[in-house]
Amino acid sequence: MTYLVLYVFGIVSIWWIYRVGWLEALKTILAVLIPSILIILFNVKAGRLLFRNPVVGIISVLPTAVFIYRGSQPLVSGINNWIDRKNNDFVDMQDVVDAEVISKEEA
Repeated sequence: MTYLVLYVFGIVSIWWIYRVGWLEALKTILAVLIPSILIILFNVKAGRLLFRNPVVGIISVLPTAVFIYRGSQPLVSGINNWIDRKNNDFVDMQDVVDAEVISKEEA
């Protein structure tokens, strides 16, 4: 089952990269992946330490997920801003020459 999920995730990622471009797809994937990993790690660790009753653990997943998602947004936006700054550094390079293409009919 895990392989099926990874396969579908891979296909969807390739399609998303084709659709919006490499950098936008990377930013979107990181915006989903970082909070998800943090939520899973926290709930696994807290579930072992704090909640001996599984019902309490299941009920507490939603509030902790909301708090962790909101708390991870500065990290996600910081990473996205860093990616944008690196992209803009290449655009503003002085070694790059802009050229326009003129068709034969216009010349």
